[in-house]
Amino acid sequence: VCVCVCVCVCVSRLAQDCSQPCACPADPPLCPVGTSLVLDGCGCCKVCARQLGEPCSLLEPCDHHKELYCDYALLSDTETGICMAQEGQTCDLGGVIYRSGESFQPSCKHHCVCMNGEIGCVPTCASDVRLPSPDCPYPRRIQIPGKCCEEWVCEQTPRDHLYQSLVASQFFRQVSPHGPVEESPRDNCVVQTTEWSECSATCGMAVSSRITNDNQRCQLERQTRICMVRPCDSQQEIEIKRGKKCNRTPKATRGMRFELSGCLSTRLYKPKFCGICTDNRCCTPHATITTEVEFHCPEGDVFTKKMMFIKTCSCHHDCPQDNDIFLASNTRRMVGDYDSNM
Repeated sequence: VCVCVCVCVCVSRLAQDCSQPCACPADPPLCPVGTSLVLDGCGCCKVCARQLGEPCSLLEPCDHHKELYCDYALLSDTETGICMAQEGQTCDLGGVIYRSGESFQPSCKHHCVCMNGEIGCVPTCASDVRLPSPDCPYPRRIQIPGKCCEEWVCEQTPRDHLYQSLVASQFFRQVSPHGPVEESPRDNCVVQTTEWSECSATCGMAVSSRITNDNQRCQLERQTRICMVRPCDSQQEIEIKRGKKCNRTPKATRGMRFELSGCLSTRLYKPKFCGICTDNRCCTPHATITTEVEFHCPEGDVFTKKMMFIKTCSCHHDCPQDNDIFLASNTRRMVGDYDSNM
């Protein structure tokens, strides 16, 4: 009888919480790097999602973007649980095993998360570049003891280094009697862009990247796009025609929505994928296009991401190794890639 009474009291208390009018702060909270901003269990206010192993409740939900859920069976307090990860593949980085949904820092300069066998990282240090100016003619980036990230310092005289002197003399902005002359770094920019790297996973949603200085500041930056070589649950071997060894570039037979961190694409797509072979060859993208895809999240947020769409695939024996997004060899060139407004 006591157990029934306790359960009834807890359920009524949870229901009472959601029955109250929403009273949210004017500005959403600032969450740490790698922590999602999600709606609470009542669908009222946006809160910083609880992470793996942290206490959770109706008003403090777990990070569903990392496939975490609140397990109320671990604590005697039925109103509070512990964030646990859904069953998923672990990640191996440098001999250290991380559970699916677990966040970690392999170094002070990166914050990473394991998602079902795949590792995604974001930098914690700024990658800005400071050009010489009248008040700072010779900027230099230095490592300060006790600090992780390098910082810029200004020097008034050039160091004994020919290259730095040439760079300073090239970019120094002379001040005329009528004031400083506005000059955009883009005006004298020599655009350089690398090829897109291979998709970081052989199936499912993954990431591809490239380096370019094609921006207003003419600064080298890493651009990323999401990609899907093929769905992980597809049975492409049954689609290989009799007498053939490969199904090179199959196309989805019906419209599908892409899913990214619990958010769905607002449009339906019929994308092409890379197939498989029965003779140990692997099929990878050969010609692709890049376009913007809009996603809608359960919290109501809408965002766009650049995504790779496959035009053709090639089948070969130079196969990438599975589950290793840090291999430098995964940079097979893809031809004919261009941005598109689909």
